[in-house]
Amino acid sequence: MTSVAPDSLGYTVRVADVIAETPDASSLVIDVPQEIAHQFAYRPGQFLTVRIPSERTGSVARCYSIASSPSTDDRIKVTVKRTADGYGSNWLCDNITAGDDVHVLPPSGTFTPHSLDGDFQLFAAGSGVTPVMSILKTVLASATGTVSLYYANRDRESIIFDAELADLAKKHAGRLTVEHRLESEAGLPTPDNLTRFADGGQAGTVFVCGPAPFMAMVKETLTSIGYDRHRIHIEEFRSLDGDPFAPIRQVTADDDAETSTVDVTLDGDTHTLSWPADATLIDVMVGAGIDAPYSCREGECGSCACTLLEGTVDPGVTDALDPDDVADGYILGCQAKPTSPTLKIEF
Repeated sequence: MTSVAPDSLGYTVRVADVIAETPDASSLVIDVPQEIAHQFAYRPGQFLTVRIPSERTGSVARCYSIASSPSTDDRIKVTVKRTADGYGSNWLCDNITAGDDVHVLPPSGTFTPHSLDGDFQLFAAGSGVTPVMSILKTVLASATGTVSLYYANRDRESIIFDAELADLAKKHAGRLTVEHRLESEAGLPTPDNLTRFADGGQAGTVFVCGPAPFMAMVKETLTSIGYDRHRIHIEEFRSLDGDPFAPIRQVTADDDAETSTVDVTLDGDTHTLSWPADATLIDVMVGAGIDAPYSCREGECGSCACTLLEGTVDPGVTDALDPDDVADGYILGCQAKPTSPTLKIEF
């Protein structure tokens, strides 16, 4: 059941169950064998990258957020919502049943709390609730702060995890507040409505996931009433153009090539590496045997976001970073190439 394809990265794992969450959203419960369980340890809010067959290109890769919690659930659960023109989501919802195998990369992503301490303000629209649900469940199970969830949908039939949220609100009365905003009953979210919900929670940590206009409105509204933008974390769903399952480039030394020296700090450990001018940071780290965080390798998912502390780089494609991220010194390890002799970078 478990294998690594010789010509690709990732693992083939089995779908233990398929749960119909709403008429257009299903969850896949993944059975990860014990021998590779360490590869699938995850943090709340992360995602899995799934390889999906395609008659035109052989396969496509899509990222789906994890809805389960590492604190409360034995198996990883990812939730897939159909989109009108979404090849990947429709293929998975139409074809995958319990007992089928899927090829996936290990969990990845930076939409995850650095600490579970304190209070959390969560904002979701549609399937954007998926990673938010993972964070919500983990905070309630493993910490003592309060959690407030603002959740927007078209109508009541569209609410993913409706019954589970209701059960959690009863179980954690006094700690969990859920406000549903249904377009069919109250119209679309507005700055005034968001302000009424959020005012008073300025000291909390904020996570926002959903369509781009919704996330932009939430961020603008919160900053206008005194929230620190550095405490507002934004997630986006993106279709990947490249093939993250393709073997990663092997970096080889070339005496004639221009090479920089970089100190990279990851998980508290600092590594000093030679960084050729034509290689990305992820290429160099993986070539050195470092378990670097990455997924799409196309600058689209943000899994390899890191902070440039010293030196300069050619940033490459930075679609996954917003202007505030760039202003704060974030770069993408899968895109950045060195342009100064020495650099310091921290993940």
